[in-house]
Amino acid sequence: MIWLYQLVFYGVCFYLAESKIVKPRQETRKFPDGMLFGAATAAYQIEGAWNVDGKSENIWDRLSHQEPCVIKECHTGDIAGNSYYSYKRDVEMLRELGLDFYRFSLSWSRILPTSFPDKINAKGVQYYNNLINELLKYNIQPMVTLYHWDLPQKLQDLGGWTNPLIIDWFTDYSRVVFELFGDRVKYWFTINEARQICYEGYGTGGLAPMYNISGYAEYLCYKNILLAHAKAYHLYNDEYRSKQGGIIGIVTFVTWYEPESEEHSEAAEDMRQFDWGVYANPIFSKKGDFPQVMKDRIALKSMAQGFPRSRLPQFTPEEVELVKGTSDFFGLNHYTTSLVYRNESVNGYYVSPSQSDDVGVITYKDSSWESAASSWLKVVPWGLYKILTKIREDYDNPPIFITENGFSTLGGLEDDRRVAYYRNYLDVILDAMEEGSDIRAYTAWSLMDNFEWDNGYTERFGLYEVDYESPERTRTPRKSAYVYKEIVRTHTLDHHYEPDMSVPITIDEGH
Repeated sequence: MIWLYQLVFYGVCFYLAESKIVKPRQETRKFPDGMLFGAATAAYQIEGAWNVDGKSENIWDRLSHQEPCVIKECHTGDIAGNSYYSYKRDVEMLRELGLDFYRFSLSWSRILPTSFPDKINAKGVQYYNNLINELLKYNIQPMVTLYHWDLPQKLQDLGGWTNPLIIDWFTDYSRVVFELFGDRVKYWFTINEARQICYEGYGTGGLAPMYNISGYAEYLCYKNILLAHAKAYHLYNDEYRSKQGGIIGIVTFVTWYEPESEEHSEAAEDMRQFDWGVYANPIFSKKGDFPQVMKDRIALKSMAQGFPRSRLPQFTPEEVELVKGTSDFFGLNHYTTSLVYRNESVNGYYVSPSQSDDVGVITYKDSSWESAASSWLKVVPWGLYKILTKIREDYDNPPIFITENGFSTLGGLEDDRRVAYYRNYLDVILDAMEEGSDIRAYTAWSLMDNFEWDNGYTERFGLYEVDYESPERTRTPRKSAYVYKEIVRTHTLDHHYEPDMSVPITIDEGH
């Protein structure tokens, strides 16, 4: 019975330690005047027009048309939110919310239909020019992501992100984009969520291209993505920054991993390093390179498994220096938190070799945490507070752009749970700012409902609801849109504000 008393004791200690920051503060709080507020989307999730005006096939086009279908309810992004034809309405929604910026991504295969710079698609370029110019017309800053998961299928046929030649392919694409749009775009993100691209795309088969080669493919992908990002960063820094005057960085998906109890602290830190330190450490740490724990654990596992060398490809000293420091800010996508433990039960728990087996921990969600419509998304605001604190302490307090944060529902305009999510997460952001974290921007995911990858349109993240039954894909503001608008307008977080949704949301003067 001793183990049971220990379990209860640790559980009580865990609860008492965290309860101080779980409970949101209720007083009205102000954001600094310079804090930027925006909303985000991604090209494949909203644009539609998948095969018109010269656009070629990407990996999500291929996957969503696969038979038998692998996307929930056989949904595709063929039309999605129809933003290719409705960009003016999208900008109008941003104006209604009074936002400072719009984070959106470019479709590589819409701009370069052969995947290479030998042919630039004029109609695709015109679409993005129209969108950028419409934003700037109303003083909304475009924040542009070069790559948000939608690799041209031709490049995937050549190995995609596991082929080291993609470093040059991505750099060439980046040059075209800087030339086309850099005179007006002052905020650049090279790559969105390398973890999802590599681990879920090549390791576990969860996302396009749905390869299941964990322990090998995602590690090749990690190195190539970091080098591709670094080359694009240096290209901008050396050739475009002085004349275009922008900033550039990468966006990392960061889940907080909390030890189940103090004895599992090392396991939780190992998981953080394997999950997002793999991208943050090479760029933001003073030493650079992959986290040492990854290098050590994968090398030992590889040796025990009979491999002649580590399955984790090594950076040369020159490559370490090339990657180090290549982000003007820490681009942070955050949604949720997990608990972590490591004991003898982990032996044989995972397929070997694999990344999960290499890190050797077990993660899970506390059943008492509130759930979103997405099974993986639990509401744990204190996790974001801990992330912001760790970034400040481990990486010398870089400027942070929170580039995604949001909550999914099954639809409907009265989205009180999304409202509560935003308020509680913004609360801990303010806590971190008061303690010195240099947070410059906050981005709601997402502006509108979108194609939610393998879940199709069954999960909704939008501030605006999209009617997928209407040819126009009509957008209607949810309660969260009204609340977010008030936060942006006043630069104030007020948990007690209740909007009058019977009054249509309108554009304030100046937007």
